[in-house]
Amino acid sequence: MHALNRLAATVALGLATLASLPAMADEPRYNQVSLRAEVSQEVAHDRMYVTLYTEAQSDDPAELAAGVTKTLNAAIDKARKVQGVKVSLGSRQSYPVYEDEGSKIGAWRERAELRLESAEFARLSQLSADLLGELKMAEMSFAVAEDSRKASEDQLIKQAVNAFKARAQLATEAVGGKGYKLVSLSLNGSGFQPVMPVGIRSVSGGFSSKADAAPQIEAGTSRVSMSADGVIEVQLP
Repeated sequence: MHALNRLAATVALGLATLASLPAMADEPRYNQVSLRAEVSQEVAHDRMYVTLYTEAQSDDPAELAAGVTKTLNAAIDKARKVQGVKVSLGSRQSYPVYEDEGSKIGAWRERAELRLESAEFARLSQLSADLLGELKMAEMSFAVAEDSRKASEDQLIKQAVNAFKARAQLATEAVGGKGYKLVSLSLNGSGFQPVMPVGIRSVSGGFSSKADAAPQIEAGTSRVSMSADGVIEVQLP
């Protein structure tokens, strides 16, 4: 008898659980509209990067390394005296130079980089020109600083949300709704894409020797975009 009571209680509990499933499940949503709004703006590059290098060759690898180090240290000392310029070492490589059709090593060649970074474009430009007596130019580039990037993205988040709201209201009115509820919303940034070529310009037409005047900098800009993708539920009269 006790076994039958337990079985009846189990069946009753199972039926109660099945009866509650429709209530527990998400109610179907109707009149949903997917929308996308995108905003963007151009941000001026406010960070300048310069990579200089020294390169030499010798049949004595120890003498070669000492010479490259001496040249590099002299440039570092000069660069550290310029306020607002961050100085760091780049890559350094040493490799053999073969002769007699690769049968033996005839000399050694070494290359070492010096990297400079600053928000003071004119100051870094002049320093780079001054260092070109001992070093050579490998690369000059520009970017948006981290703080500027975050500030720009924060502004775009607000703009993207407002643009999405305006589009949601427009869609609601288009289908004859009296209002809408926000079902989901996601914000996505596209990163910074350069929209202007960056370059340098000097009176002598190049930037290759210490005698050159510091070039006029064309840092350019980058475009940053933010999209708002979401779903609304239109409330019909």
